[in-house]
Amino acid sequence: MGGTAGGVSAAASAAAGRPVLVHSFEQWRHAARDLLAHKVPPHAVQWISHKDDGDLFSQGEEPQPSGAVQAESKSTLRIPRQLMDMLQSAACCRVPNRWAFLYLVLWRWQQGEKDVLSAADEDGARLHAMVKAVRREEHDMHAYIRFRERREDAGPPRFVAWFEPAHDVLPQVARHFTSRMGKVSWMIATPEASVLWDGATLHSTGPLMRGPEDIDDAGEALWLTYYRSIFNPARLNADLMHGHIPTRFWKNLPEGALVPEMVSQAAAGARRVGQTHSVGQRGGTVIPISADKAQPQRDAPSTLDQCRRCELWQHATQAVGGVGPLEARIMLVGEQPGDQEDLAGLPFVGPAGQLLDRAMAKAELDRRTIYLTNAVKHFKWEPRGKRRMHKTPAQREVDACAYWLGSELEQVQPEVVVVLGSTALKAVTGNPHATLKEVLGKPFMHEGRWVVVVYHPSYILRVPGEDMKAQAFGVLVDGFRQARELAAPVALA
Repeated sequence: MGGTAGGVSAAASAAAGRPVLVHSFEQWRHAARDLLAHKVPPHAVQWISHKDDGDLFSQGEEPQPSGAVQAESKSTLRIPRQLMDMLQSAACCRVPNRWAFLYLVLWRWQQGEKDVLSAADEDGARLHAMVKAVRREEHDMHAYIRFRERREDAGPPRFVAWFEPAHDVLPQVARHFTSRMGKVSWMIATPEASVLWDGATLHSTGPLMRGPEDIDDAGEALWLTYYRSIFNPARLNADLMHGHIPTRFWKNLPEGALVPEMVSQAAAGARRVGQTHSVGQRGGTVIPISADKAQPQRDAPSTLDQCRRCELWQHATQAVGGVGPLEARIMLVGEQPGDQEDLAGLPFVGPAGQLLDRAMAKAELDRRTIYLTNAVKHFKWEPRGKRRMHKTPAQREVDACAYWLGSELEQVQPEVVVVLGSTALKAVTGNPHATLKEVLGKPFMHEGRWVVVVYHPSYILRVPGEDMKAQAFGVLVDGFRQARELAAPVALA
């Protein structure tokens, strides 16, 4: 087509009111030279390109300007290398009317407006932005493309990769990998175009609608195992990680499927475990190794006394675990140990514990048959004079202790859990947005056991007015009675 329909020159097409058709930089360059030679202004040209023509890797038929035009172009059209390089790079940027914009820049330069190359100029700024976007996409494609090895009996190419570039950078990237991978055959597939390297020649194979599937790549399995082993939850910064690797790349990265689970585990307490001491143990110098044998040996979880999952241990006397029979039908979960609990190492021994005992006695509940614990195992406090005053734990501290509370629930297997206050409710249900108002005094099932929600004894001690204290104490007693009834054995009919 030579940049226009039927081999007609670009200038003739523009003069006849017909659009100039291009789909590659070379076609645009020849058409632009012809238009400039005939002094056709940008507003008189309509540029179009068909989506089905492929990306800039495609090479259509080149325009054939007349000999007179060729001679005139050689004598008058002098384009500096810097401008030509920028135009060629910007031509890869997928923006509306890119060919018309590039011709506008070229026209302005030809008219003596040299500031069109300046980033301070409106068109110059847009040109610089397009070049920057393309170069950034080239860099990202170099960094985030992942080749997968096919079976030897599958034939060439040996390695295949799928990528979804935002701009037409496949030709530049393909040339990069031909020099990096030597004579090994490979293919890069994209939705717009694909390239195949047979070890000597680069071929354009057309667009693909989806990436290669069902490839049993042992090397990829080993890489994923290694990626898990080097992940250090103690140094995780999810925002920074997503800032360095744009979200659109994660879905095509093999390790992208692992990241959400590892981030979730880090938030749930693995952050304090730290990194493994070794990345697998194997003898000799044998290179082939299966992914399951490469799994590193990690340290066992630390004991509660050695817990460093959050910062509360630094200012507490000791960690306070749960107490009570491991076969208890009822478990009480409070917020955190108080001042006296922190010193004694036992839950509910201070003023709140004494009020708890009175409520249990009124509800005819024997404390010796109940397992008592807290959502957070260290005392969080702030100084006020010579006293240590209680401070509500943050959600991150509740999440850090979720490991220990989960272990207690798993070990005791209570039929009923009585949660004392909002913090305990959030910890037991795993819902940071849970509130007392919706479930207070209304037992509900959660993970196969009954949950009864009541006020925390310390709230009853703080609430002003005898009437309000009596009302809150009544809620506590009623909750214990509900728990006793729900935990009572049911006779078979």
